[in-house]
Amino acid sequence: MSNPRGDYEIRRFEPAAKDSPEYPESVAWMQAVAFGFHDARRSDERVDKGIEMQRADRRVMTGAYQTGAVADHALGAEVPVATFGTMDKTLNIGFGRLLETRLVTAVTVRTSHRRRGLLRRMMVDELTLARRQGRAMAALTASEASIYGRFGYGVATSEQSIKVDTSARFALHHTAVGSVEVADPQVLLELAPQVFDRLHRMTPGSIDRHEFYRQFASGSISRDGGEDPKIKVALHYGPDGEVDGYVSYKFGGWSSTPYTMEIVDLVAATRAAYLELWQYLGAIDLVERVTWEEAPVDDPLPWALADARCVEASDARDMLWLRVLDVKAVLEARHYPADGRLVLEATDPLGLTGGTFALDVTGGAAVVTETGGAGDAGAGADLRLDVSALSSIYLGGVHPVTLAGSGRIQERTPGAAFLAARMFAVERPAHCLTHF
Repeated sequence: MSNPRGDYEIRRFEPAAKDSPEYPESVAWMQAVAFGFHDARRSDERVDKGIEMQRADRRVMTGAYQTGAVADHALGAEVPVATFGTMDKTLNIGFGRLLETRLVTAVTVRTSHRRRGLLRRMMVDELTLARRQGRAMAALTASEASIYGRFGYGVATSEQSIKVDTSARFALHHTAVGSVEVADPQVLLELAPQVFDRLHRMTPGSIDRHEFYRQFASGSISRDGGEDPKIKVALHYGPDGEVDGYVSYKFGGWSSTPYTMEIVDLVAATRAAYLELWQYLGAIDLVERVTWEEAPVDDPLPWALADARCVEASDARDMLWLRVLDVKAVLEARHYPADGRLVLEATDPLGLTGGTFALDVTGGAAVVTETGGAGDAGAGADLRLDVSALSSIYLGGVHPVTLAGSGRIQERTPGAAFLAARMFAVERPAHCLTHF
């Protein structure tokens, strides 16, 4: 029986350089993550590349290791039974403001070591450390939706899959102001971060990208192994001749119909670039369908088409989950499009933040006063909510009235939820194109 007493050591370390004596520890951690996500066993070269990218992102690896006896023939004690990864990136919180955010990723617990508090221990330790280091927000993308609410995370953005009929029905009501040209996929190693940075700064809910994305979009690496020779790339040039958008895509093969092109990555820093990249995709010869797995739920594409039914949307799902670590700090970090006053009683299941806060907004700027501790009854509060609900409404991606209707927000002052909706609105629909 494996470690019946549940004795574990939690170790936190940075990915090691390949010539370092600590390198095998990083390799074992990567192998544990791959096992937890049911990935195929990776080649040594793929593991080396993964660690190289993690070093570029300045990630931190955390693992839970058995300290007692390990069963004969089982994986050795050097392979963690649970993993937890972190890195810091910026989150667009609306109106061009960026907030440094602790990203949580690579969360796994080996089946034979579940229900021993390992995930809770690593999560609480990390969020406590993040707050102590001055981070007011944490974020993750969840493979399982039932896990993270209990840690105070709330869904903040969504995405959907789309199938677009690009047969003769496909026609966009848009006059091009730029041009699209095919390019060598390798140009995205340089251009992809530049174009994405422009999109990132104009899109609420956007998370700055990590090293994997430029490698992936350019075909330099695939999710399954080495290079992806199927990748093709088209660039959009704005009226000034600068590249302000790109699409990375590949053909789905001749074995199924209709013949389909699959979008790998589509990044457009202007509205014109977005529509003109779709005009390009819709004009590709021999193809009658284009698919995209990361389309925004509030997508302008159907509205720009002569026949909106060319777009078949499905599988709308949560994407970005946020977790407020410091209520006062995140409320004061935002710009607000509507003035007003709200008193919020926020509860926190982990006790990291919470209390009763008066949010006073004048001219878009907030002054936040804590009027009571986390244990107070919240006298005078207009809204009572837990930190996960506050995290959900923070970017305007989830309507407070909807959460009030579900019971997730208690409206103590009539109309307070609608006032919150107006105050927490952002300039365009929140969307996140960065999985991590």
